[in-house]
Amino acid sequence: MTAKTASKPRTNSGKNFAVTMAGINKRFGLVQANKDVDLAIRAGEIHGIVGENGAGKSTLMSILYGFYTADSGCININGKRFNSKSTADAIAMGIGMVHQHFMLVPNFSVLENVILGAEGGQNLRAHTAEARKTLTGLAAQLGLALDLDAKAGALPVSLQQKVEILKALYRQASILILDEPTGVLTPQETHQLFDILRTLKKQGVTILLITHKLREIMAITDRVSVMRAGAMVADLDTKKTSPPQLAQIMVGREVLVESRWHRTDKGAAVVEVKDLTLKGEGDKPLLAPTNFSVHAGEILGVAGVAGNGQSELLELLAGIRPPSGGSIRYHNHIINAKNPATPKDIKKLGVAHTPEDRHAAGIILPFSAAENAMLGYENLACNNGVLTPKIMRQNCANLMKEFDVRPPNPDLISSQFSGGNQQKLVLAREMSGAGDVLLVGQPTRGVDIGAIAFIHQQLITMRDRGAAIILVSVELDEIMSLSDRIMVMAEGRVMGIESRTKTNLQKIGLLMAGVA
Repeated sequence: MTAKTASKPRTNSGKNFAVTMAGINKRFGLVQANKDVDLAIRAGEIHGIVGENGAGKSTLMSILYGFYTADSGCININGKRFNSKSTADAIAMGIGMVHQHFMLVPNFSVLENVILGAEGGQNLRAHTAEARKTLTGLAAQLGLALDLDAKAGALPVSLQQKVEILKALYRQASILILDEPTGVLTPQETHQLFDILRTLKKQGVTILLITHKLREIMAITDRVSVMRAGAMVADLDTKKTSPPQLAQIMVGREVLVESRWHRTDKGAAVVEVKDLTLKGEGDKPLLAPTNFSVHAGEILGVAGVAGNGQSELLELLAGIRPPSGGSIRYHNHIINAKNPATPKDIKKLGVAHTPEDRHAAGIILPFSAAENAMLGYENLACNNGVLTPKIMRQNCANLMKEFDVRPPNPDLISSQFSGGNQQKLVLAREMSGAGDVLLVGQPTRGVDIGAIAFIHQQLITMRDRGAAIILVSVELDEIMSLSDRIMVMAEGRVMGIESRTKTNLQKIGLLMAGVA
């Protein structure tokens, strides 16, 4: 089924619909984020909203929650016209939202965070006691084991998310919006979240789930709406669709949803890490003694919830930070605290690095594509020691063709490319310039589903040519689909290294949670 034949979005505003949005338009300068969007959500259903980056999903939900005001169109909540001017208006109408980045005050307790902004008059002590009683009951109904007196900042991310859900329910939300809720969860924590959502559904709560993970759409939602280029293009029963069909509607063409991994013969170890450690300010340990090796023709995936030492490990390997102890060996070259290396030194050893944050460390936005395509490899475009614009443009044109960078214009300023094409430009530069080792962090962050399949295939092709690749990603599906071996990190420690063919999501999830 293509976008043209997919079911039309429903605009029925009857009493069985918790939310109807009709003719919603929103423009930011020259960018029209939402174009005549119609959406109808049945009361008590779990409704998924999917689309590529920039498709308009978050803007639409921000309009519903009162962050933005639509330029035109109308919204009904439970059959009543809703003219929202603020999030307070949305909350008063029973709409709650759990953001991708949590809105908690770290030094406040769970109880204080929940009642913040809803203290209920001058008698704070009496209100707090009543709130404690209410929250204890809510937590029991949902099966949440939460210490209401714990500091929010000291809680693991999965519990912080549950605090956000409690905060919305405490304000009597009957419509709950969740924006990419599983991005910081282990598989076990994702299952627990879905159990909570199913319980809320039974209690009559309507749930809107924004996610890019099609497998999760299939697992938890009743219906799914697809957005593309700011417009709503399909509305489907989840049980009557599939991930390949949803991907095709999202992109407008057929997309390979899963990478075609295959076994390959690996060669000798070209990277060896022994007892590598890193200390931060005040000698705070950031990375416990770490040991692993990577062979030619192998992808070692590094899995873990964000903030558990993966970023620091990648920076050590790339020469951005000097090690506090232990060593890194690239072929016969040893790097340690007494013999550190700069990123330039690392590159000379045949090691390429695609950083986790392309804007912070991978690309200079005001530079042209041709200039960015040569960063770190300027010698390849030199004639008698002088950079030659003609060579730079030709080099960039070749990379753009090979990596399908659009538009294929070497002179275009890099800020004018989409995020996915910026990422492909960085990957093209590093993968073409790599010797036999590639360090790659979050290769598909902020990249649409069509570009993801292409990037994955390029990584597998590079591995098949004999490269040793260290892949850091918070996307567990990505780790599982690309890696030959998987190294799991938690709290700066390596919890284990698993063979792809001898492990599963449950085991990896337990290791991510720190369970050896």
